Amino acid sequence: MKPWEVLGRTAAPDGTELTLLRHPSEYVIQANGENLMTSREFSSEKELGVLGCARARTLATPHVLIGGLGMGFTLRAVLDVLPAAAHVVVAELVPAVVEWNRTILGDLAGHPLNDPRVRIETADVTSVLRANTAGFDAVLLDVDNGPAALTVSSNASLYDGRGVTVTRDALRPGGILALWSARNDRRYERRLRETGFTVRREQVRGHANRGSRFTVVIATKPG
Repeated sequence: MKPWEVLGRTAAPDGTELTLLRHPSEYVIQANGENLMTSREFSSEKELGVLGCARARTLATPHVLIGGLGMGFTLRAVLDVLPAAAHVVVAELVPAVVEWNRTILGDLAGHPLNDPRVRIETADVTSVLRANTAGFDAVLLDVDNGPAALTVSSNASLYDGRGVTVTRDALRPGGILALWSARNDRRYERRLRETGFTVRREQVRGHANRGSRFTVVIATKPG
């Protein structure tokens, strides 16, 4: 069996070590030694993009924010369903992840960063949300393993009551928040409802119609 090859290593601002690994049939990004994402199971990331843009895709010039670049699969799915006049902002906190997507990982999702509709913000997604009150028709969050499975401690404030309010305020009336999670989190869903969102939950597979089960939470702002 061939060993895993380390292609890159970096640290998030809070000190979390991120490692990019390659096997003959797979790429993996780990956070402190735990698998954060893999190129073998990415259907759920694509579903996040499709479900989150269900309304935005019907608009002439939608504005969409993606929190977390990952391996580019969610971004690819968003670009595939949005119109030519769309504007897509990707907030990625770690510069090395952006560089990996421009180089080593670019082919996996068809080099979505080269699309002229895309703008990268190398920043915490919360700061981008705060700077764009009523600025987005959809906000898609895949910055961690979800509210109940934090790997990067700085993401915790995104899921508390204040973070939910910040996200709501960044959405236009009728806008959609879609969040990828490794498991259900009823407390987070309750916070969304308490902040005025209508909430539903979709179970999605990691690889086509099989593989691991994940959750996509869909929250719609009134209006």
